[in-house]
Amino acid sequence: MSAKAIIRRPGEGKSVRLSGHPMAFLVTGEDTKHTSMFEWTIPPGFSTGLHVHRVQEETFYVLEGECDWQVGAERVRAVSGTYLFLPPGVPHDIANASDRPARVLMTVSPPGHEHYFEELAHAVARGGAAEPDKIASLRARYDTDQLSALGE
Repeated sequence: MSAKAIIRRPGEGKSVRLSGHPMAFLVTGEDTKHTSMFEWTIPPGFSTGLHVHRVQEETFYVLEGECDWQVGAERVRAVSGTYLFLPPGVPHDIANASDRPARVLMTVSPPGHEHYFEELAHAVARGGAAEPDKIASLRARYDTDQLSALGE
C-alpha cells in the first residue's frame, strides 16, 4: 500500500460489468486500509435481495436515477441526492425499480469487497441466470448473509 494520493479520471482504473452495466473501482484495499469506493450503475429491475453484513459498513449516494431500497422495515424511494449509511447488522435490499439505470457512489468499509465484485462479475459473465447456490457461497465468504432470494 502506497502513501500517495489516488487520482482517477473518467475511464481510468479498474472496473467490472455487472448485469451489463459498469462498476468502476475508485479506491480499493490496494490503496487504503480503511474503505473501498465504487461508482455503480444499477440496471433497471435489478435487486440484490434482502441481505445483511456482519462487519461491513456501507454508504450509498444516488447520483442519477431512482432506487427503491428496503432498510430494515422501511422502504426508501431514493432519488438523486439521497444518502444512505448502513451499519453492520441492518438488513437491506438495494434495488432499481425504475425503467432507467441509476448511478450511485458506494463505499464499503473495511475494504476488500472489490474481490466480491470481481468474482461476481466473473460468475455471471458467462451469461444466463446466476446460480443461487454459487452466489450464496460467494456472499457468505464476503460478509453477506442472504435473507431473501436474489431479486426479491
